Amino acid sequence: MTHALLPPVDPAPAPPLTPTLTPALVPALSPTLVARLGPAVADYPPGSVFGPRDAGTYEFVWLLHGSARWVCGELTVPLTAGALLLVRPGMRDTFHWDTNRPTRHAYTHFRLPPAVRGSRAPDDSRWPVVRDLTGRGDPMAALCQYLLTLGAARPPGWERHAEETLRLLLLTFAYGPGPGTGAYALPEPLVAMMAAVREHWADGVARPLALERLARAAGVSESTLCRICRRELGVSPVEGLERLRLARAEPLLWLSNLSLRAIAVQCGFADAYHFSRRFRAVHGMSPSAFRALPPESAPPSPIVNGALSALQALVPSSASGR
Repeated sequence: MTHALLPPVDPAPAPPLTPTLTPALVPALSPTLVARLGPAVADYPPGSVFGPRDAGTYEFVWLLHGSARWVCGELTVPLTAGALLLVRPGMRDTFHWDTNRPTRHAYTHFRLPPAVRGSRAPDDSRWPVVRDLTGRGDPMAALCQYLLTLGAARPPGWERHAEETLRLLLLTFAYGPGPGTGAYALPEPLVAMMAAVREHWADGVARPLALERLARAAGVSESTLCRICRRELGVSPVEGLERLRLARAEPLLWLSNLSLRAIAVQCGFADAYHFSRRFRAVHGMSPSAFRALPPESAPPSPIVNGALSALQALVPSSASGR
């Protein structure tokens, strides 16, 4: 899926950025609709120009018929049917609509609340400007269509449904539909490293691998691999794989009657004692106490961040206990 990236609001040029998830959690996004500004459809005759204007809110724009050029500072983005554009507050932009035929586009304006204490504000400078709605397995086209349906029919309580739909659309637009879809671009050494891990774990047992072997598979030195992993994952290569192994224990604890020893062996630990000690260090409780909790009350997964989730997508999952 191709996309353009947001230019900075400051007109000074900046190098292009790659939108990747950071090891921190994705920020909570709670968009609110701007009254009387969508979701709706607008038509423009051939050769029309809208702008320049100073955007005061976020705005999604997607073309239904025709084409356009969107200009913001030094950035020019061609728009065709199937393209979804995100304008952010503070941008000074202009739409040049199709010169040969009428253009129809859909739009919706929204705001994001300021970050509250303890939360992280979204870094929208790393969000794309435009995304393709035609990708396979990508829900954005359906979410856009549902927004238009809600905006046209306006059943009782439609705003709440529209804002929830908009939240899903914004999350998918900014961060991608999930691991393995390009939302997190892993560096090539990590991809190569995980190929060795995938082969090592092919029988369903998630055994540990030595740093030397991981670095050899990645094609870099041990120190370079550690530096890449700490930058991308927030932990060392060995620690990252251990978290993947511990995450495999979670469904086995909840969904099977396997003993702790059997779960330990399947997750690559020498014995139940070693497994329990490492599980407690990461989860903050013993495996037995974790097993007694319902999933919604349990501590967060050790692979909750985007990079480690992307790593997990590169290795086969355990099927035992199901």
